[in-house]
Amino acid sequence: MKHFNVRVYGILVLNNKVLVCDELIKGHEVTKFPGGGLEHGEGTVDCLKREFMEETNQEIKVTEHFYTTDYYQQSAYNPNHQILSIYYIVKPVAEFKVKSTEKIFDFEGKKTYIQTFRWLELDTISGNDFTLPIDKIVGDMLAQKLKKP
Repeated sequence: MKHFNVRVYGILVLNNKVLVCDELIKGHEVTKFPGGGLEHGEGTVDCLKREFMEETNQEIKVTEHFYTTDYYQQSAYNPNHQILSIYYIVKPVAEFKVKSTEKIFDFEGKKTYIQTFRWLELDTISGNDFTLPIDKIVGDMLAQKLKKP
């Protein structure tokens, strides 16, 4: 049986830096934008707000749509799932405080699922900073659209 897997991600830029998430997912180290899976009965904006609260304990607001996948992408984790990813530009509701590191995959121990956050310089960000195919495209789009002239 084939399924759709809807993912919703937030692009948070503060002080010319972009928040990224390093995760250990099913034994794979992944760098991605913060966010996650849409749950039944949930809208995409509500999903992203929930994901940011779960992951960072911070409230965000969505300011604009950035990108929605416009091609077929098979899930990296389940060949029977097609991924549809939606990316929004987000801003914090209050001062944004999240524990972050400068080291990639700075995990304390290797568990089934773990995550850390890092800030990447907007001036040097590219698709090469990300692991998953859609995030790579969005990273390159971000490099072109949000860099200071």
